[in-house]
Amino acid sequence: MKYYIKYKIITIFFLALVLNSCTEQYAFKNGDFESALVVEGTITNEFKNQVIRLSQVFQLEETGPKFESGANVYLLDDQGTEYQFEEQDTVYTSITPFKAEPGKKYQLKITTKEGKSYSSDQQTLTTETKIDNVTATVETVNGQRGVQINVNGYDPTNTSKYYRYEYTETYKIIAPMWDFRQTTTNGTSIFISPRTKETKTCYSTKKSDEIIVNSTNSLSEDRVHFPVRFISDQNYIISHRYTIFVKQYIQNLAAYTFYKTLRDLSSSGGVLSPKQPGFFYGNIKSDENPDEKVIGFFEVSAVSSERIYFNYADLFPNEPLPPYYESNCDIQEFKNCDDSENPECKGAILRSRINTYTLAHYSANEAQSLYYMVNTPCGDCTTFSSNIVPSFWID
Repeated sequence: MKYYIKYKIITIFFLALVLNSCTEQYAFKNGDFESALVVEGTITNEFKNQVIRLSQVFQLEETGPKFESGANVYLLDDQGTEYQFEEQDTVYTSITPFKAEPGKKYQLKITTKEGKSYSSDQQTLTTETKIDNVTATVETVNGQRGVQINVNGYDPTNTSKYYRYEYTETYKIIAPMWDFRQTTTNGTSIFISPRTKETKTCYSTKKSDEIIVNSTNSLSEDRVHFPVRFISDQNYIISHRYTIFVKQYIQNLAAYTFYKTLRDLSSSGGVLSPKQPGFFYGNIKSDENPDEKVIGFFEVSAVSSERIYFNYADLFPNEPLPPYYESNCDIQEFKNCDDSENPECKGAILRSRINTYTLAHYSANEAQSLYYMVNTPCGDCTTFSSNIVPSFWID
């Protein structure tokens, strides 16, 4: 689990401490910045190498989180078993794979390279409730027609109550003005040759970057029919074939409250909004200084997942495809000559754009030195996507 949106608002927590009691306009200065450890940890009932993320809050002018390296990270269960984690790139991964077991209590322990130690509350595995199915239907939401993707499920024990979702979407892209030939240039000459790699069909994958939570606590039964993703019918990502992989985490009340508050903060109107919540704590504390500010939550969550595929034609039969990624795919004509007195001669421009690959070949009349080109993304999807077929892909 990783929410960049969360990092973007971390500094707001500390600004809120200063601004919360202010009634007059306040001019922010970097001197108001206060460092704090940020912890992201969700251990699940999947047998795998579990992951913990540690970082430091970052200032508004910085581009991203500062990862906390050199820490000693481990889990301790109530039977005395220790699960050690090791640093790998920018995360901490369990040295051996394991899964959370029902009834066991787990506690996260962290010691930073500066010698500061932190501990979480003890957490137990939540109810194991699986997703029944994920559906995709054509609906109109807030006046916009599109595809509504819903997660459906039911817990007959009525004990799940609190849910968090993540998804990964992958979609096929087909360049609409593709040609099997490509152009290269050497001085004043232009050469046309067959393409040496796949440039017509690509696949892009993106993960959700928002906090998606849901509660059935106010309902008479623990039944889920939750809209996890809406895609406009004008979004190019569903033009051909699309798949979404949804993960459902069952949370306890404390974890749900933490993430819901975090989500609400990220949309509360900005740093200078009158809705200033001040700092709120998760379930991780400093062992030496109970007043030290620590951001984050450690949870032990039962998880299930489901993947679906659909084609645009399945949901929108006989309808034109959405606009392509590149809005301008008009064919542009160039005559490869360098006569400054002839306005039809555009050889220098053409060769420059071939060299910088801002134009892709569509067709040509070489006898007349005429080349018909399109903006590169229109003829080569690898300029913004990948031509590698995902291992899970099914056509």
